[in-house]
Amino acid sequence: MSRNINGTALTDSVVRPHVCSRAHPRIGVAMILPALGAGGCERVVSLIANSWAARGWKVAIITFESSETRPYYDIDSRIHLVRLDLPNERPGQLRGAWRSLLRVRRLRRQLLQLAPDIVISFLTKINVQTLAASIGLGQTVMICERNNPERQPMSPFWRILQNQLGRRAVLILQTNASRKAFPSGMQKRAYVIPNPVELRQTVVDANSRSVVAVGRLVRQKGFDMLLLAFARIAERFPSWNLVIWGEGPERGALEAMRSDLGLVGRVFLPGITKEPGTWVESGSIFVLSSRYEGFPNVLIEAMGAGLAVLSFDCPWGPSEIISSGKDGVLVPAEDEGALADGLADLISRPDVRRTLAANALKAVERFKHDDVIALWDQAIRQSVPSISSAGGR
Repeated sequence: MSRNINGTALTDSVVRPHVCSRAHPRIGVAMILPALGAGGCERVVSLIANSWAARGWKVAIITFESSETRPYYDIDSRIHLVRLDLPNERPGQLRGAWRSLLRVRRLRRQLLQLAPDIVISFLTKINVQTLAASIGLGQTVMICERNNPERQPMSPFWRILQNQLGRRAVLILQTNASRKAFPSGMQKRAYVIPNPVELRQTVVDANSRSVVAVGRLVRQKGFDMLLLAFARIAERFPSWNLVIWGEGPERGALEAMRSDLGLVGRVFLPGITKEPGTWVESGSIFVLSSRYEGFPNVLIEAMGAGLAVLSFDCPWGPSEIISSGKDGVLVPAEDEGALADGLADLISRPDVRRTLAANALKAVERFKHDDVIALWDQAIRQSVPSISSAGGR
């Protein structure tokens, strides 16, 4: 008999999940990520954790943010929130190494106290720290890679640590293409699970004259290229504007670029929406201008809200979501001219926008919340020996 997340013995009672006909035991899950802000990873964790808590599982979310921080997304009151008060900062190399060791120590203490059956971590450095903290505890560890490890900045030290420690972990990926970035031994223990999406009951104004983009204001998201693309067509479409939602370290550079391009009053950077997902109401065309991605949540959310979408065919994600010309438009990655041409075409053809948006609503049904949670359930059943398909121990 195992212990649940509170350290008490689990009974043999069985609960019925929302999305699977097979019964499951009440198991303990600890989900680990840097913080519970407004990012895509945080959105996914909240959806999965809330689903399992509603089922009756004992769920804890462990973050490294300060104890005063409030989650951006709704978290079920039955979920145990643990904040280790070691938020991200940019220390020197020696101080960074010390903080990493401190994180591992505090995290290990929590894993010993909570004694979960399954530990699920998100993002590369957190994955490495979780693998180190869980050594010898006998807990099944799932590490989730949420970005493109071939493109995101990462020191060889962290990559080597992940590949060495990751040999005993279950690997959760978002796309089939991402498998090749990992050693063959890890690929054999990998599951491909896309992000779940909650389809919003939103009526998008197809006649809106706004292009919308969303993401953290960092180089990866390519908003500099989006500004250049919009500048190419701004004079042709003087009644249209561009709204870029998000916050991040590149704000100053993007604002300066906006001014240099003469786009003040045409391009807006309003920050983070007060309510999650309400950015979909601010335009009729969505653009994903990323240089690389893991699996862009915002692209699915835009399609699910009925926006016409235009995206760079960057590695990875967009080509596994969009059927170009049917439910969205893909253009060559990092090609500003192609992005400008695609944007001009969508602006000029409202009938095409409406057709793409209608098809997109159907296309994203495969990412429905319940179906994706069922994939997580399957990965857990196959990865945790103590959980039988009948729900017994």
